[in-house]
Amino acid sequence: MATTGDNARTALVDSLNGLLADFFALYVKTKNFHWHVAGPNFRDLHLLFDEHATEIFALTDIVAERVRKNDGDTLTSIGAIGAKTRIADNDTRGLDAMTMVRELHADNEALVEAIREVKSAATQAGDNATEGMADDWTDQAQQRVWFLGQILK
Repeated sequence: MATTGDNARTALVDSLNGLLADFFALYVKTKNFHWHVAGPNFRDLHLLFDEHATEIFALTDIVAERVRKNDGDTLTSIGAIGAKTRIADNDTRGLDAMTMVRELHADNEALVEAIREVKSAATQAGDNATEGMADDWTDQAQQRVWFLGQILK
Protein backbone atom coordinates (compact mmCIF):
# COMPACT_ATOMS: atom_id res chain seq x y z
CA MET A 1 0.00 0.00 0.00
CA ALA A 2 1.35 3.43 -0.97
CA THR A 3 1.86 5.97 1.76
CA THR A 4 1.33 9.71 1.56
CA GLY A 5 5.13 10.04 1.35
CA ASP A 6 5.25 7.60 -1.57
CA ASN A 7 2.51 9.54 -3.36
CA ALA A 8 4.33 12.83 -2.78
CA ARG A 9 7.58 11.37 -4.11
CA THR A 10 5.78 9.95 -7.15
CA ALA A 11 4.25 13.38 -7.80
CA LEU A 12 7.68 14.99 -7.45
CA VAL A 13 9.27 12.56 -9.92
CA ASP A 14 6.45 13.21 -12.38
CA SER A 15 6.87 16.96 -11.96
CA LEU A 16 10.64 16.74 -12.39
CA ASN A 17 10.24 14.65 -15.54
CA GLY A 18 7.83 17.25 -16.91
CA LEU A 19 10.40 19.95 -16.20
CA LEU A 20 13.12 17.83 -17.78
CA ALA A 21 11.01 17.49 -20.93
CA ASP A 22 10.40 21.25 -20.93
CA PHE A 23 14.13 21.96 -20.59
CA PHE A 24 14.97 19.64 -23.48
CA ALA A 25 12.23 21.07 -25.70
CA LEU A 26 13.17 24.66 -24.88
CA TYR A 27 16.84 23.86 -25.49
CA VAL A 28 16.09 22.51 -28.98
CA LYS A 29 13.76 25.42 -29.78
CA THR A 30 16.28 28.00 -28.56
CA LYS A 31 19.07 26.33 -30.52
CA ASN A 32 16.84 26.22 -33.61
CA PHE A 33 16.21 29.95 -33.30
CA HIS A 34 19.95 30.49 -32.75
CA TRP A 35 20.67 28.73 -36.05
CA HIS A 36 17.94 30.52 -38.01
CA VAL A 37 17.76 34.06 -36.66
CA ALA A 38 18.35 36.78 -39.25
CA GLY A 39 17.98 40.51 -39.55
CA PRO A 40 19.56 43.67 -38.19
CA ASN A 41 19.98 42.21 -34.68
CA PHE A 42 21.41 38.94 -35.97
CA ARG A 43 24.70 38.94 -34.09
CA ASP A 44 23.26 39.95 -30.72
CA LEU A 45 20.34 37.51 -30.91
CA HIS A 46 22.46 34.69 -32.34
CA LEU A 47 24.82 34.99 -29.37
CA LEU A 48 22.03 35.49 -26.81
CA PHE A 49 20.08 32.46 -28.02
CA ASP A 50 23.24 30.35 -27.89
CA GLU A 51 23.97 31.54 -24.35
CA HIS A 52 20.41 30.71 -23.29
CA ALA A 53 20.51 27.29 -24.96
CA THR A 54 23.76 26.46 -23.16
CA GLU A 55 22.25 27.49 -19.79
CA ILE A 56 19.13 25.43 -20.37
CA PHE A 57 20.99 22.33 -21.56
CA ALA A 58 23.27 22.44 -18.50
CA LEU A 59 20.20 21.96 -16.30
CA THR A 60 18.99 18.78 -17.99
CA ASP A 61 21.49 16.51 -16.26
CA ILE A 62 20.90 18.16 -12.90
CA VAL A 63 17.13 17.67 -13.16
CA ALA A 64 17.49 14.09 -14.39
CA GLU A 65 19.76 13.29 -11.46
CA ARG A 66 17.16 14.73 -9.06
CA VAL A 67 14.70 12.24 -10.56
CA ARG A 68 17.14 9.37 -9.98
CA LYS A 69 17.97 10.54 -6.45
CA ASN A 70 14.24 10.32 -5.75
CA ASP A 71 14.22 6.68 -6.93
CA GLY A 72 12.47 7.55 -10.18
CA ASP A 73 13.16 6.78 -13.82
CA THR A 74 13.98 9.63 -16.16
CA LEU A 75 12.74 10.23 -19.66
CA THR A 76 14.23 7.75 -22.10
CA SER A 77 13.69 9.12 -25.60
CA ILE A 78 12.70 11.98 -27.87
CA GLY A 79 9.19 10.51 -27.87
CA ALA A 80 9.05 10.59 -24.07
CA ILE A 81 10.19 14.23 -24.12
CA GLY A 82 7.59 15.14 -26.74
CA ALA A 83 4.82 13.42 -24.80
CA LYS A 84 5.68 15.22 -21.56
CA THR A 85 6.68 18.76 -22.58
CA ARG A 86 4.49 21.84 -22.43
CA ILE A 87 6.80 23.79 -24.77
CA ALA A 88 5.33 23.94 -28.28
CA ASP A 89 7.54 23.21 -31.27
CA ASN A 90 7.91 25.81 -33.98
CA ASP A 91 9.08 24.38 -37.29
CA THR A 92 8.13 27.49 -39.26
CA ARG A 93 10.84 28.56 -41.64
CA GLY A 94 11.69 32.20 -42.03
CA LEU A 95 10.37 33.46 -38.71
CA ASP A 96 11.30 37.04 -38.05
CA ALA A 97 13.63 37.66 -35.14
CA MET A 98 11.07 39.41 -32.92
CA THR A 99 8.64 36.52 -33.28
CA MET A 100 11.42 34.25 -32.04
CA VAL A 101 12.08 36.56 -29.10
CA ARG A 102 8.35 36.72 -28.24
CA GLU A 103 8.05 32.91 -28.31
CA LEU A 104 11.13 32.33 -26.19
CA HIS A 105 9.94 35.01 -23.76
CA ALA A 106 6.57 33.25 -23.35
CA ASP A 107 8.22 29.81 -23.14
CA ASN A 108 10.58 30.94 -20.40
CA GLU A 109 7.66 32.49 -18.50
CA ALA A 110 5.91 29.10 -18.72
CA LEU A 111 9.11 27.46 -17.51
CA VAL A 112 9.06 29.64 -14.39
CA GLU A 113 5.59 28.27 -13.60
CA ALA A 114 6.74 24.69 -14.22
CA ILE A 115 9.67 25.20 -11.85
CA ARG A 116 7.30 26.56 -9.20
CA GLU A 117 5.24 23.38 -9.56
CA VAL A 118 8.40 21.31 -9.02
CA LYS A 119 9.26 23.36 -5.93
CA SER A 120 5.79 22.81 -4.52
CA ALA A 121 6.02 19.07 -5.20
CA ALA A 122 9.47 19.00 -3.58
CA THR A 123 8.05 20.70 -0.49
CA GLN A 124 5.27 18.10 -0.28
CA ALA A 125 7.83 15.28 -0.65
CA GLY A 126 10.19 16.78 1.92
CA ASP A 127 12.99 17.10 -0.66
CA ASN A 128 14.72 20.26 0.49
CA ALA A 129 17.61 19.79 -1.98
CA THR A 130 15.26 20.00 -4.97
CA GLU A 131 13.42 22.87 -3.28
CA GLY A 132 16.63 24.88 -3.01
CA MET A 133 17.73 24.07 -6.54
CA ALA A 134 14.33 25.18 -7.85
CA ASP A 135 15.06 28.67 -6.55
CA ASP A 136 18.23 28.81 -8.66
CA TRP A 137 16.41 27.42 -11.72
CA THR A 138 13.68 30.03 -11.26
CA ASP A 139 16.23 32.83 -11.05
CA GLN A 140 17.90 31.68 -14.28
CA ALA A 141 14.58 31.44 -16.11
CA GLN A 142 13.48 34.83 -14.79
CA GLN A 143 16.73 36.35 -16.02
CA ARG A 144 16.05 34.98 -19.51
CA VAL A 145 12.51 36.37 -19.32
CA TRP A 146 13.92 39.75 -18.31
CA PHE A 147 16.53 39.84 -21.10
CA LEU A 148 14.03 38.79 -23.76
CA GLY A 149 11.43 41.20 -22.38
CA GLN A 150 13.86 44.10 -22.63
CA ILE A 151 14.43 43.31 -26.30
CA LEU A 152 10.67 43.46 -26.90
CA LYS A 153 10.31 47.00 -25.51
